[in-house]
Amino acid sequence: MKYHFHPEAEAELNETVKYYDGCQEGLGLEFAKEVHATIENICQFPLAWTPLSHNTRRCLLKRFPYGVVYQSKGDHIIIIAVMQLNRKPDYWRKRKA
Repeated sequence: MKYHFHPEAEAELNETVKYYDGCQEGLGLEFAKEVHATIENICQFPLAWTPLSHNTRRCLLKRFPYGVVYQSKGDHIIIIAVMQLNRKPDYWRKRKA
């Protein structure tokens, strides 16, 4: 299954990688790898994670306090947000897939 990022979700990913790299060298890369591993799991099992609305779900990362919010549309996944879990939970709802 293919996937692509909403532009704001891609910006969130890049900002978070930069933040973690500032905390510790190489940590941003580890974060990015975990996000991409999570997306691979989503692509294999798109209906396996917590529903947030009719067609939107969230899969949590294992090591970092983040979740990947996504929608499954036919044969592809749209990453709506790479959200920090202690942020306002519905901030991403205004984004159109």
